[in-house]
Parts: sequence; C-alpha cells; structure tokens
Amino acid sequence: MYFDVIVLGSGPGGYVASIRAAQLGMKTALIEKESLGGVCLNWGCIPTKSLLNTAKKLQQIRENKDLFGIKNTLEIDFSKIISKSRQVVDKMRKNLSFLMKKNGIHVIYGKAKLKNGKKIEIFRNGEKFEECYASHIIIATGSRSRIDKKNPQDGKKIIGYKEALSLPFLPKRIIIIGSGSVGLEFSYFYHSMGSKITIIEKSSQLFPNGDKEISDQLKSSFDKIGIQCYVSSFVKGINCTNKGLVADIHTIDRDFLLEADIVISAIGTVSNIEFIGLEEVGIYTKKGFIVVDENYRTNVDGYYAIGDVIEGPSLAHVASHEAIVCIENIKGLNPKKIDYNNIPKCVYCLPEIASVGYTEREAKEKGYQIRVGKFPFSALGKSVCDGNTEGFVKVIFDDKYDEWLGCHMIGNHVTDIISEVVVSRKLEATSHEIITCIHPHPSLSESILESVAHAYGKAIHL
Repeated sequence: MYFDVIVLGSGPGGYVASIRAAQLGMKTALIEKESLGGVCLNWGCIPTKSLLNTAKKLQQIRENKDLFGIKNTLEIDFSKIISKSRQVVDKMRKNLSFLMKKNGIHVIYGKAKLKNGKKIEIFRNGEKFEECYASHIIIATGSRSRIDKKNPQDGKKIIGYKEALSLPFLPKRIIIIGSGSVGLEFSYFYHSMGSKITIIEKSSQLFPNGDKEISDQLKSSFDKIGIQCYVSSFVKGINCTNKGLVADIHTIDRDFLLEADIVISAIGTVSNIEFIGLEEVGIYTKKGFIVVDENYRTNVDGYYAIGDVIEGPSLAHVASHEAIVCIENIKGLNPKKIDYNNIPKCVYCLPEIASVGYTEREAKEKGYQIRVGKFPFSALGKSVCDGNTEGFVKVIFDDKYDEWLGCHMIGNHVTDIISEVVVSRKLEATSHEIITCIHPHPSLSESILESVAHAYGKAIHL
C-alpha cells in the first residue's frame, strides 16, 4: 500500500505529525506497536497528572480539615485512585482514535521495520503481515525508561515509571533514584498517599537542571513535609530479602543501608531506535540519537525523525511542535524554526515548578551582565487568598539590551502562568513593555509583573 507520509509511533510527535499531514492533503498512515498516544498518553503526561491532581486535592483537604469539619483520619482507596487514572487514559485514547478517523488517517498496529526504497515491513506476533511504501517516512518512536546496569529493573521490586503507575498495592517505603521531573512527581504523589519516600540524587542539588534557588526552595519544601532527600549520593547496590529491599547508599558524609518495599528508578530515558532498521537503511545515529538537520531530515532522503529519538529536550510539547514543523517543511511551507531556548519546562509536584530560558548560572556563563528580580507569593494577594503562599517567581534580564534571558517559578499553579513569559520572550518584549502591561488583580500573573519590576527597582508590593 502506498502513502504520501508514513509515521512510526503514535506519541505526541507521531500522532500530531499524522494529523498535520492529513490536514495538508497528504495520504497518511500511522504505525503503532502498542496503544495510540504512546508513552505520554498511556504511561506519562496524562496518567501522572491525574494521580497528582488527586494528591493535591487530598493535601488540600488534610490542610483544611477544621474548615471542612472533618474530624476523623482520612482513609484512601489506593486502587480506586490508580483505576481513575487509567479511566482518564482510556477516555483520551478514545478521543485520539476519533481524531484519526476524522482526519482519514490509516492506523496500522504492529512493529515496523524500515527497508531500503522507502518501504516499511510491519510485523504482528513475529510474523510479517503487511508492507507499505511512502514518499516520506517520519520516525517518532519515542523513548523508554533508562536501565541502571548496577541496579537493573525487574518490574516487581525495582521498577520504572510504567510499573509505578499501576502498582496493585501502596508501598509503605519507597526509594526513588533520580530527582528529575519523573522522580519528583512520583515522590510527591506517593508521599501524599502515605508512603515514606527517600530520594537519592547523584547531583549536588535536587532537580539538578533547575535554577539553584528553585532547587533550594524545593528541597526545603520536601524536607518540611517529610520527604527525605539525599544529594551528591548514589545507590551502590540493592539486595532483595524476605522483608523487602535493602539498598546500600553512599553519601558525602557516610554510607548506610536503607530498607524499602519498592525502588523506583527515575534516572532518565533512552531513545527507541533499536530493531527498526536504521542500520539497513543507512541512517546515521550518534550517542543514542538519530542525527537530523534543522528540518528534521536524516542523512537518507525521504526519512525524518522527531521527538525523543533526536537530541534535545525530551518533552511532549517539543515533539508535537517538531512534528508540525517537519510536516510543513515537507509540504514546502517554510515554517519558522523552533527556538529551543524558549521552551517551557514544567514539573507538576507541589510546589509546582515552571521555567524557560537560561538559569542565573547559565546566563553568567554566557557572559551576560544580568539583572535579577524576585517576587514571593507570600506578598501576592491571590496567593494569600488561596492559602498557597509558598514559592516565588524569579526573572533574569540582560542589563545591556534588556533581553529577557530566563524565568523560573516555584509555587502553586505556576505551570499555568509560564506561557506568558514564553510569549513575551517570543515577541522580544522589554521590561518596560511588561511593566506597562496591566495585569488583573488579584491574580497569580501579577507575580510576573512584580518580579520584572523588582529587577529594575520598581516593585510596588515589596
């Protein structure tokens, strides 16, 4: 069967690419080996946010028991909470299936293997059952949990994000290795459910890729609620016993043994580029990623790659935008290229974290003379009214040209307001233009206005 475009993988890169291709009049096929939506919909963004939303509501009730007149200890039904997240996934998957039908996309289930001549062989249960051809083939096969060779996952006691989203029971003690977004979100969720959480992070700061002040605030917040965090630390080994797991922990100060029921490995992801025929076709890879140019073309004509299989931020919204740019380039529409320094990065634990652009350290390393402004939510009317005053907004400007270099937030609902900064930076707004834009009162967005004003000595409420 012949198509104009064939897309491998139906995650946020793959399904968006197929929809945009169909919108532009191209006959399109989408090949998926498991479930529509990929990791993001089935095991990542969507189910985790459902779990975290439940955790945040539970925390709000616990903190306001007197206000709500609740006298007894709250009991949770862990299996129902997990079940609800799977129901959300099912609903979103049905919506995606509808979009495939609406746009006339030919969905094929099976494992794809690239062949020369822009041919794809599709296998089910180890047997080939179909061949397809296309003028353009887009590889969007995503990524999977990185395996620690010293402490490999067994899927039962040492697990990755998939198993962590569908545990049949609530563990009493959990060790989480890694404090990126996955590690932080699972830490907060399982702590809210009642598990005793210990985070082991090899970097010198929690949330290692974040601005240091954000990381310090997060560690303080986690310490306060009882999540134990060890930085500059690593797990030397894990032994299974009749009572559970015993992890040998190394820290700067000492080595010690730590017991747990479950270990969640959250040390990152690796691209799914094996066994799809890259070598046979002759597509270049480097350090575990497919090599592409600025238009997402591989070295072999007619083959493209987007999302987690190429080097760059491993984020769903990045993959989706790469998909659109890739397809529009194929169609000759000459779309604007992505500014990878203006991509919002969000963590949905509580407090939430949102950032874009350079950290303060990165800006200084780039040689900028900077202005830094901060505004705490404790001084913001809306936050005081909501009873969520933890955290702050931090902005970084270039003192010479007034360029907005970066913004970093930690606090309640900051993931909902970071887009204002992304749009402002896209439009190259100056501090003067931000300060003279009237923001609604009371609102969380006022924190952005006030932090910019603070950087230039014009803050009113500090």
